[in-house]
Amino acid sequence: MSADPGAWLRPEIAALSPYQVADAAGLIKLDAMENPHPFPAELVEAWLETLRTVPLNRYPSADAPDLKSALRATMGVPADCGILLGNGSDEILQMLMLALARPGASVLTPEPGFAMFRLISRAVGLTYRSVPLAPDFDLDVPAMLKAIQTHQPALLLIAQPNNPTGNAFDRAGLEAIVDAAPGLVVVDEAYYPFADDHCLEWLGRYDNLLVMRTLSKLGLAGLRLGWLMGPPRWLDALEPLRLPYNINGLTQASAAFALDHYAAFMRQAEAIRAARSQLASALAALPGVTVYPSQANFLLTHFAGRDANVLHATLKTRGILVKNVSGAHPSLAGCLRLTVGTTAENRSLMTALSAILSD
Repeated sequence: MSADPGAWLRPEIAALSPYQVADAAGLIKLDAMENPHPFPAELVEAWLETLRTVPLNRYPSADAPDLKSALRATMGVPADCGILLGNGSDEILQMLMLALARPGASVLTPEPGFAMFRLISRAVGLTYRSVPLAPDFDLDVPAMLKAIQTHQPALLLIAQPNNPTGNAFDRAGLEAIVDAAPGLVVVDEAYYPFADDHCLEWLGRYDNLLVMRTLSKLGLAGLRLGWLMGPPRWLDALEPLRLPYNINGLTQASAAFALDHYAAFMRQAEAIRAARSQLASALAALPGVTVYPSQANFLLTHFAGRDANVLHATLKTRGILVKNVSGAHPSLAGCLRLTVGTTAENRSLMTALSAILSD
C-alpha cells in the first residue's frame, strides 16, 4: 500500500494550497477586515452572565431556533424566507458548492473577488470561471451576460460590496446579471454594516436568489457565524449538507445576545465608516497614492512607482500588518488592502506610510 497521499488524493485537492493567514503577533493588525474595537465594555458583564447558563456538557440546539428568530427580527428577513446557519460564511459556501457540483457544472464570479470562491469551488470539483471587472472595478455587465449565456453556470457568486476592491457594484448592472442567471445566485453581503445599499429587499422577487451575511465584520469574527437567507425550498435542499450541531452553544448564546444589543455594534460600524472617510482623505494626500471608493471597512490603495511587496514588508518592520493583494490579480498590481483601524492605529499607519513614501 502506498503511503504517499498523492497516490490517493483527488488531483484537484493535491494541487491546492491552503489559505494563508499571516502571523500578526506583536503587530498592528490591519490585514483581515476585522472590527478593531473590542466587545462593548458596558455589555461584557451581562454577556458573561449569559455564557454561564450555557450547558457545555450538552450538545447545542441542532437548528438554533432562538438565534434564527433573533436574526430574522434584527435583520428584517422577510417572513416567507428561510435561514440557514453556517460556521462562518465559508462553511455555507462549501455547502452550496457541494450541493451543485454535478459533472460539468460551473461557478461564475467577477474578479478580483473573494479568494474562497475559487478555493472552495476547486476543492469540491466545480469548474471555476471568472470575468474581469471593468477598469473602475465595477461589473463588466456585457462580459458577465456573455459568460452567463456561454457557460450556463449552476452558481453565480457576487460579493456586494466586493472584496478586495471595496466598492459596491452598480445596482442596475447587478440586477441585469441576476435576471439573466439560469442557476442559483448568491449575493455575499459580508460588509453590509458599512454599505449604503443592500439586496435583502430582492428576496422573494427572484426564486433563485439567496443573500448571505456574517457577524464577522460587525465585530464578532471570533464567533464564526454566517447565515444564508432566501426561498425555503433552496435552504431545505441544502440542509442535509449542514453538519449536526455546526453552530456551537457559546456562539449561539453570544450571537443572540449581541443581536439583542445590535445598536451598540452598529454604533461601532458608524465610527468605522467615519474613520474610513478620514483615512481615505489622508491617504489620498500622499504622493503617488490612489485610494479607491469603498463601502466596506477597508481601503484598496494603489502606490504608483512602488513595489507593493517591498512596501508591505517595510510596513511590517515598522509594526504594521496590511494585506498585499498586488499578486492576486493583474488589475491589483501595486495595491495594498488597508483595514480601517482605530484612530491610534490609523495614525500609526499614516505616520509609517508618510515616512516610507518620503524616502
